[in-house]
Amino acid sequence: MNLSPSAPPARILHITQPVDGGVARVVTDLTRAQLDDGLHVTVACPDGGLDSALKALGADVRHWHATRSPGPTLLREVRNLRRVLADVRPDLVHAHSAKAGLAARLAVRGRIPTVFQPHAWSFEAVGGVTASLALRWERWGARWADRVVCVSEAERVTGERAGVRAPWRVITNGVDPGRFRPAAPGAVRAGIPLLAGVGTDTPLVVCVGRLCRQKGQDILLAAWRSVVRQVPGARLVLVGDGPDAEALRALAPDGVLFAGAARDAVPWYQAADLVVLPSRWEGMALAPLEAMACGRPVVTTDVDGARESLPSGQEPVPAEDPTALARTVTRLLLDPPLRESLGHLGRRHVLTHHDVRHTAGAVTDVYLELLGDGSGAGGEGAARSGRAPRAASVEHTPCGESTEYRESIHS
Repeated sequence: MNLSPSAPPARILHITQPVDGGVARVVTDLTRAQLDDGLHVTVACPDGGLDSALKALGADVRHWHATRSPGPTLLREVRNLRRVLADVRPDLVHAHSAKAGLAARLAVRGRIPTVFQPHAWSFEAVGGVTASLALRWERWGARWADRVVCVSEAERVTGERAGVRAPWRVITNGVDPGRFRPAAPGAVRAGIPLLAGVGTDTPLVVCVGRLCRQKGQDILLAAWRSVVRQVPGARLVLVGDGPDAEALRALAPDGVLFAGAARDAVPWYQAADLVVLPSRWEGMALAPLEAMACGRPVVTTDVDGARESLPSGQEPVPAEDPTALARTVTRLLLDPPLRESLGHLGRRHVLTHHDVRHTAGAVTDVYLELLGDGSGAGGEGAARSGRAPRAASVEHTPCGESTEYRESIHS
């Protein structure tokens, strides 16, 4: 993406925390597509596996140590991020998720074009005073984002109803249908050691996601006891790791398998008869899209992005309702022809509406708007368009903690 034949490639800086799960996959997919388009892509992130994957793609990766949640280290994290900004000198910053969105907007403060992508709102993930503080920040911090990219219309509506006033853009998540593709479940199961004792006729439900409160595996486990009473011999596999792993193991009845974190979830989708994601909140989860791309039927809860990710006519189940979840899972396990039909329908839906190439192209269009017409907050894009910059570009900002910087932190 060059703004003129003689212009150098645009320099994009992605900033992300976390470095696993769906956010990491989105960053990886965007990085791959943008490198293919000739952009200069840098990613600032903590260590944790994502950095090596991005380096293998050819991205410039900068270590940015940051915890997953806000805390006493925030000031240091913002200061370190300002050093990255001064060194990379990006034309545009794209911050992913609540923590990176917090630190990045405090570090940049409108000096260069900034895109913030929440991937589910921070105030939905917490309660009480913490939720109130998170909401106040999102309302305030929106002024330092030239575009807020939501992964579903429902996520945008949630933000707007909460009082976040922002220049919105809805770009639904996408997956690679070449990588996530159908395969014969029996052959796939034979190649997974954990499924050595699970026959091809055994009904198999798979849940892929970080083991944490958001993903709702405890709700699925509560529902599972009812499922196996009606579908004896059915097996459930939880694929993922996270802070709730031990608690979930203690809740799990016999017959539930824990696969741990998987570098590649494709075989698990392909091995499944049914994929379930019982989340408490989302922006638009990738797991259902990945499963549908593999030709597998999915059950998801009615959270942000769920209805938009499912084919027309397929309904999510109420969130945090084990009874409704058990009823839907049982019905599908007892109806193989319906599962097959939904699998075909889901694959076509992903090919039409959720191909990652369409997603990456839409994100590039946002970048072009901000860099090409100078409408962003940064001086670099404005300078290229011949307009006077609205604020000093980041390379003119000192890395130290200026008075203005301290005031922005505490305002």
